[in-house]
Amino acid sequence: MWLYAFIPVLVTAAGAIWTSFRRPSPVVVGAVQHFAAGVVFYAAAGELLPDAIHQGAVWPVVLGGALGIAAMLLLDHLTERSEGPVGLTATSALDALVDGLVLGLAFNAGQSQGILLAVALAIEFLFLGLSLAGAFQSGESRLKVIAVATAVSLGVPLGVLIAGPIGSLPATWQAVAFAFGLVALLYLVTEELLVEAHQKPHPHWSAATFFVGFLALAVVNELMIPA
Repeated sequence: MWLYAFIPVLVTAAGAIWTSFRRPSPVVVGAVQHFAAGVVFYAAAGELLPDAIHQGAVWPVVLGGALGIAAMLLLDHLTERSEGPVGLTATSALDALVDGLVLGLAFNAGQSQGILLAVALAIEFLFLGLSLAGAFQSGESRLKVIAVATAVSLGVPLGVLIAGPIGSLPATWQAVAFAFGLVALLYLVTEELLVEAHQKPHPHWSAATFFVGFLALAVVNELMIPA
């Protein structure tokens, strides 16, 4: 599990290095955003949420989802009040922490669910590296930009660490925590990745990469299922 927890860290660093040396075009960034949204959406809504509901009563999922909605609205409010790379760094760190929490809970639910989410987060954090590095001025030190982006992504293994004690709680409270994290992931897709992607100039075909990402992770999931 810990090996998968550090994959987003490595991918974020790679994305930051890429942007520091050669900033990708808005078309490339938009395509990555759509693709990342597709894979995260499939992992969250297509696999993890149904598993959470099937584990027990529906009310823990409703409670966790409601708490997740409230938390994401608060985060959205704080994001609107913060500008520049500092605000983006802070909100990205919180996102990374929640993503790590969900990853840890997914591994508690099953190895295949955890691996599937780890693949989705790897794509998401490639965009995170591109986005964080791109938020800094071109005159900033490359080492500083890469270090900040990498430090933010360390929220993922920290979230996995927090998920450990949650795994020892009764199944009802695990479902609450799981639903909370899944709502946060879906919020990331609908209110951050896709919204930001549509704010940039992008050709019509880039929107299709959302479905490419969705179907690609579906294929990966099928290949992981033993015959």
